[in-house]
Amino acid sequence: MTRTKLGELLVDIQSGFASGDDLEAGGVLQVRMNNVETDGSWNWSARRMVPATGKQLERCLLADGDVLFNATNSPELVGKTALFTGAPEAVVFSNHFLRLRTDVNRLAPAFLAHWLKAQWARGIFGTLCNAWVNQASVRKEALLGLEVDLPSLVEQQCIAAILDKADGVRRKRQEAIRLADDFMRSCFYEIFGDPVANSRNWSERAIAEIGKVTTGNTPSRDVDAYFGDAIEWIKSDNINTAAHWLTSAREGLSELGATVARTAPIGSTLMTCIAGSPSCIGNVAMTDRTVAFNQQINAVTPKADIEPEFVYALLLFSKGRIQATSTNSMKGMVSKGTLEKVRLIWPPADLQEKFVTLFKQVQKLRSRMEAADASSLFRALQSKLLA
Repeated sequence: MTRTKLGELLVDIQSGFASGDDLEAGGVLQVRMNNVETDGSWNWSARRMVPATGKQLERCLLADGDVLFNATNSPELVGKTALFTGAPEAVVFSNHFLRLRTDVNRLAPAFLAHWLKAQWARGIFGTLCNAWVNQASVRKEALLGLEVDLPSLVEQQCIAAILDKADGVRRKRQEAIRLADDFMRSCFYEIFGDPVANSRNWSERAIAEIGKVTTGNTPSRDVDAYFGDAIEWIKSDNINTAAHWLTSAREGLSELGATVARTAPIGSTLMTCIAGSPSCIGNVAMTDRTVAFNQQINAVTPKADIEPEFVYALLLFSKGRIQATSTNSMKGMVSKGTLEKVRLIWPPADLQEKFVTLFKQVQKLRSRMEAADASSLFRALQSKLLA
């Protein structure tokens, strides 16, 4: 195995171009930041057709085996990488990317793509950035100066094939989880109709009639003794995920801090009610343990005779009604008092129980799929094979 600078293994490195206005017809498809996922997969749900001159088209046209490196993005996303394996139409790329074209006799493109993803996972690119307020940019010279532990070409191809298979398993598991969530949503709409429009004309109740609403707070940062590991202190990033349950908080409070904090018991639904983006207002997650939470979050703790899972699902699928009450058009805010007054559909108890039974069955299936944790297997292989 030899250690070689990345720049010595490339035959071409090219930056993309800023395209100006979109074209309604004609033009060339352009890769932008949102077309590349953090796992290196492609997302073509957003298509941008751009004008391209002869020179731009020649310079920035992607070819099979090109590696796209997202050199400019928000600090946590800079370094996203994807291997281009061809498309039925011409594709160019924006100025947020660098196109890396390898010397295929020395460096397999698939190996390079996996190697760059492993560096991103380790946080290497954050140390190579020139940072601005909202964006960061990896310096080209620093990227080309990274040293690659280079096995033989046959070994590179074998490593890339192993990681491709492991990544395929991970993606299939994620797709199965997504389908389970889609099934749960379909069941809710089948039983209750559209909860935002109240298409079945159910009676309605204000949230204050369903449960207790509590707004979180932040213990004084001037008192170090308030912070510790006695109880998790939840923030919006523990809610704004695809998970139905709160993710683990990175910060906690001490026993003393818990006495001045506001907490939510098991079975509560936590909701983002102050956010930098209106789209995040109304995001929810359930609690499976007692937690403290900050002032951007309101907790809805169901009354004793109401199923917590139904309240969670009702709030999840009634997001449109929550967002309609937001008072800040540029960001988003729903106060405790406003949230308490929001009215939601209230179907008969037997139908609520029917849905809760389905919900619990789906969550058991989802938990089994998550326990298999193909993502951890992929990361372990990635770390071992690309150490």
